[in-house]
Amino acid sequence: MAQSVIDRTAEKLELFGKVRELAKTKNVVILTHIYQRLEVQRVADYVGDSLMLSKQARETDAEIIAFCGVHFMAETAKLLSPEKKVLLPDIQSGCPMADMINVDDLRAFKKDHPGAPVVCYVNSSAAVKAESDICCTSTNAVDIVKSLNSSEVIFVPDKGLGEWVQYKLPEKKLHIYDGFCPTHWQITSAEVDKQRINYPEAVIIAHPECDPEVWRRADFVGSTSEIYKFVEESAGRKFIILSEQGLVARIQADFPEKDIATVFPLPLCPNMKYHSLENLYDAIDQEYTEIIIPEEILIPAKATIDRMLEISNQKQIWAGPNR
Repeated sequence: MAQSVIDRTAEKLELFGKVRELAKTKNVVILTHIYQRLEVQRVADYVGDSLMLSKQARETDAEIIAFCGVHFMAETAKLLSPEKKVLLPDIQSGCPMADMINVDDLRAFKKDHPGAPVVCYVNSSAAVKAESDICCTSTNAVDIVKSLNSSEVIFVPDKGLGEWVQYKLPEKKLHIYDGFCPTHWQITSAEVDKQRINYPEAVIIAHPECDPEVWRRADFVGSTSEIYKFVEESAGRKFIILSEQGLVARIQADFPEKDIATVFPLPLCPNMKYHSLENLYDAIDQEYTEIIIPEEILIPAKATIDRMLEISNQKQIWAGPNR
């Protein structure tokens, strides 16, 4: 006989309590990206986007960071807290966009545009960050590029976000690498047009990782945190959200009084769904999924994050929906 829904729910609640108790006992902070499963979001100390979680990683007093995100996010936490142990519950949780560029690719791209500073999207490996001048997230990309005293800038690896920054800063010349987020590029302009007809009163909100032909059709373009905050603060009730399923699910859960639609097929990042209460508990208990970064990469990569945060700290950082 199949296990009942009630039994499974009771098991989840028990495991939830065990994770929280173990984290407290071992002085572990759980950082979770908002694209994760809702159960993993609920058990976290902090939920947010890359910028907010980077800030928490740097400021935490915990001895261990359990990061429920993808590999580059856990690496970023390690860069900001190199003295701490950083765990990634499922080590295979990678990022296809980050895999689209390596150090050799970046060096070749730099040779094509000599003298231009390199702005590296946080969705990249520590090794690629180490070869860059400054990092950015989708929240602060425009501010980071604007801050550079250079008319030409190399932007890697996301062309969707790069084109958005170029649109916002026409006075700069961006040399944009041909990388992209396969999840956000599932969203087509034709599907957006169809949803505009289906929900004519809805506000269309897009993440800048989308195809530019998609975000050009949106009423508002913003990062994960900016999308969440826009819906939270808006007097409107109907929204079409063009971003990953985890963000859509969290907004639906937090704002049940609002009507949330998206596109079909629902954009879903499978790598973001590898983490569960089960492997999070095992990772904290056994500490077998530690992130290790060689010092020759760690030091220059950390510098790119530090430079980013020096600029971003002048702005308000999203506190995250859990806190």
